[in-house]
Amino acid sequence: MAEVQVPERINDPAQIAAAFGHLLRGVGIGVPVSRVMSFVEALGRLSLQRREDVYWAGRSTLISDPHDVALFDRTFAVFWERKRASGIEVEVPPVSVTLATDTAGEDGEHPESDENETGPTLRVRYSALETLREKDFAECSDKELNELQRLMLGLRFKSTTRPSRRKVTSKRQTRTPDLRRTVRRALTTGGEPINREFLEMDRRPRRLVLLLDVSGSMEPYARALVRFAHATVVGRMRVEAFAIGTRLTRITRELSSRDPDAALRAASDAVADWSGGTRLGATLRDFNDSWGLRGMARGAIVVVLSDGWDRGEPEVLAEQMERLHRVSYRQIWVNPLKHTPGYAPLAQGMAAALPHTDEFIEGHSFESLERLAAVVSA
Repeated sequence: MAEVQVPERINDPAQIAAAFGHLLRGVGIGVPVSRVMSFVEALGRLSLQRREDVYWAGRSTLISDPHDVALFDRTFAVFWERKRASGIEVEVPPVSVTLATDTAGEDGEHPESDENETGPTLRVRYSALETLREKDFAECSDKELNELQRLMLGLRFKSTTRPSRRKVTSKRQTRTPDLRRTVRRALTTGGEPINREFLEMDRRPRRLVLLLDVSGSMEPYARALVRFAHATVVGRMRVEAFAIGTRLTRITRELSSRDPDAALRAASDAVADWSGGTRLGATLRDFNDSWGLRGMARGAIVVVLSDGWDRGEPEVLAEQMERLHRVSYRQIWVNPLKHTPGYAPLAQGMAAALPHTDEFIEGHSFESLERLAAVVSA
């Protein structure tokens, strides 16, 4: 065995972790590829210039047996501090790192490393699906949006409930006796009401109302959010969807088709002001007067998906948001621009609506829509 040669300084976490992992294997420490990948992820979150950060990242991810700590310390000193090996002699073959997707091979297995003429090859694996979950809608291609449509159909909103005026049979004792059932059961016991029956208030799922901004400023996100609205309409009971821009358009019926392409075409044909101007206050007033205050928004969860840019008077938007807030159960505002570094709700429409909003969350990616589903189901 030749004495270990310390490689030149490199800054790529994957190459560093791969080379160091093979060095540890050479001195007798068993390091599986999964631990090396954890080390790569840890290095990506730390500064490679700080010895303590790199040391503890390696020790916590690569070492599982306390008896290997002393040997790890000596190997770390050789590899990272460029010291001469003291009693450590190992031949480190050159390591190449390749990038592989998470798709399985023909045999259904996922090979993680292989050998070639020059040395082992470490396959650094990534998940294209996980990357797509975090990708900004504005950067997605048509093919990626179609893939996101499939993910959105898998979103599940737990139906929050509200009390109903209707009463149902209760399995526990309440303050409301069920006289009819009690008397009928008493007939079987000679007229004695031995077993009493009770009633309780029934509970019904709350309606979910989606108000989707389709103005020109929302164009990069509207095509993805309308797919989200379709997945919500076909996947949950009691959902109403409206497009808002310069006018109010109800698109619940158009989005109720199980065929995503047909539903999107129908919604696009129904909305005459797609990619037009923005009059949030006026369209909300139309919704309140024609639909919301008449019963659709009463006790419902109202979700507004908009960037808050409004050409109308902010006082009108604030007034209509307040009216809607009086009758709705919760109001949630989803803004795709909220994830932008340094963002502040300074747009006059957003600033006017925010005081009447219960939740203000992001809406730029599928991951943010998952958080929206959790907020709606809370």
